[in-house]
Amino acid sequence: MVKTNVYVDAFNLYFACLKDGPYRWLNVAELACRSMPAHYQINRVRVFTALVHPRPHDPQQADRQRAYLRALETVPNLTVHLGQFLSSTVRMTLAYPPPGGPRTVAVLKSEEKGSDVNLATYLLVDAFDNDFEAAVVISDDSDLAEPIHVVRKKLGRHVTVLSPRGRSRRLQQVATRFRQIRVDAIRNSQFPPILTDAHGTIHKPVSW
Repeated sequence: MVKTNVYVDAFNLYFACLKDGPYRWLNVAELACRSMPAHYQINRVRVFTALVHPRPHDPQQADRQRAYLRALETVPNLTVHLGQFLSSTVRMTLAYPPPGGPRTVAVLKSEEKGSDVNLATYLLVDAFDNDFEAAVVISDDSDLAEPIHVVRKKLGRHVTVLSPRGRSRRLQQVATRFRQIRVDAIRNSQFPPILTDAHGTIHKPVSW
């Protein structure tokens, strides 16, 4: 058996594969198991995300995320690592301003900060600590190419990239294996609608 750690870029996965579909109640550990050879044995799963700020048109957004994070934490050996979610009002130039109208518009800009750095840090530290023989990185973020390269070439570990979109050429170049996440693997890796933890019952959000 190959001792394997899984590193999940949660926002990247969500916006690429889950946001507009019916499979948001996703068990990422099960997804990794279904996407890898049977001799890969999961040692730990690290999920990197940030707590969202609900927008006026969707006041339940944060509640849905909290329910999902609780569901994730029912998975053995899974930990959630939080970055920051920043929202601000910025003024941006219109691509096609109307004649005689304003050339800029105020927009609400949301940014998730820190998850890519946190993922890269834990990937490298775990490799230095011999915490895995192989790693699975779920992301399309090309900023992760260098730490993946270091883990492979300097530390001699296999790194598989499970790509949400399947189009990251840079990650494809540095990974031991590069695979696009299959829709059937996502569909078959859903949590049950109701789970329990030490705090009580966890319900799948109605809109999911």
